[in-house]
Amino acid sequence: MRAAVLREVDAPLTIEDVQIDDPGPNEVVVRTVASGVCHSNLHYMEGKYSFPLPTILGDEAAGIIEAVGSMVDYVKPGDHVITCLSVFCGMCDKCLSGNPHLCRRKGMERSPSEPPRLRQNGNRIHQFSFLSTFAEYMLVHENATCKIRKDVPLEEVALIGCAVTTGVGAALNTAKVAPGSTVAVLGLGGIGLSALQGAVLAGAERIIAIDTIETKLALARELGATDVVDASSGDTVDKVHALSPRGVDYSFEAIGLKETAEQAYYMLDTGGQATVIGMIPEGTEIHLDGPSLLSERKIGGSSMGSNRFRIDMPRYIELYLQGRLKLKEMISQQMPLDDVNKAFDDMKEGHVARSVLTFN
Repeated sequence: MRAAVLREVDAPLTIEDVQIDDPGPNEVVVRTVASGVCHSNLHYMEGKYSFPLPTILGDEAAGIIEAVGSMVDYVKPGDHVITCLSVFCGMCDKCLSGNPHLCRRKGMERSPSEPPRLRQNGNRIHQFSFLSTFAEYMLVHENATCKIRKDVPLEEVALIGCAVTTGVGAALNTAKVAPGSTVAVLGLGGIGLSALQGAVLAGAERIIAIDTIETKLALARELGATDVVDASSGDTVDKVHALSPRGVDYSFEAIGLKETAEQAYYMLDTGGQATVIGMIPEGTEIHLDGPSLLSERKIGGSSMGSNRFRIDMPRYIELYLQGRLKLKEMISQQMPLDDVNKAFDDMKEGHVARSVLTFN
């Protein structure tokens, strides 16, 4: 199969022929139909997060089941699925306490003594985030898939695999945005726009969208923002306080920077909650003023929208079909696998919300 392989940091992905193994007892082969290009992948390409190489990147996809292992009974060949990196074991303390997104994930990968799922000329190709979606096929544990109805376009619902589940879930599951509240979202890529839509679904009264790109601010208004802030000049926190003098009840950082994480905290009202969704580079320290904690402002993270993805994803699809969750509007461009490096170049320029790779 053809796949986009990362062989070294700060280098383009290379399109190569890679071999995929037969499915084990609890594994399935998925024919990839579409894969979103997630910003988190860029962190690994640039060395901001470490991961063994070579690897096939990609963590957001939808496709069709091609083959299943001997013990698989959740899906069958021909089923349509969305994949999710929050693969769950169903047996650890996190799963059993209702937090499968925090699963210990023991047994979800093959052991070193087993043949690798992905290889090239006998050499292991590492699987990224239990998925590696930048490939024509994926070999994954069955608990990395969510079966979905067949009458929805996989090119659009692929975004539910990461961006939507992460962003909408951060608003609905992690922060539990209250109706009538005030929300600020910093960063309007796929995840930030999804967090914004989560705030809309939660019934927030005022939603302030923050970015430096005018087209993204315009899209945020289309998706439900009541106010926008251009962060390219001036103090962003001051601009938010000019709109909401007491501060906001909830803020969401969807960029992954020290500066914006701190801004998300300082734009809060007393008792407010800042949720960091963006992947802040390894080793980065966040600095907060100690006395401000006495006002019961809180800051914390969100792992994949605190999801229970086999419950959440079908619900998001129904919201999409009702017109209450916008997916097509977030897709800036579709392109073949061969253009994956262009997708990352466009991402770095900041003008795309989401690029989607499509496979024939």
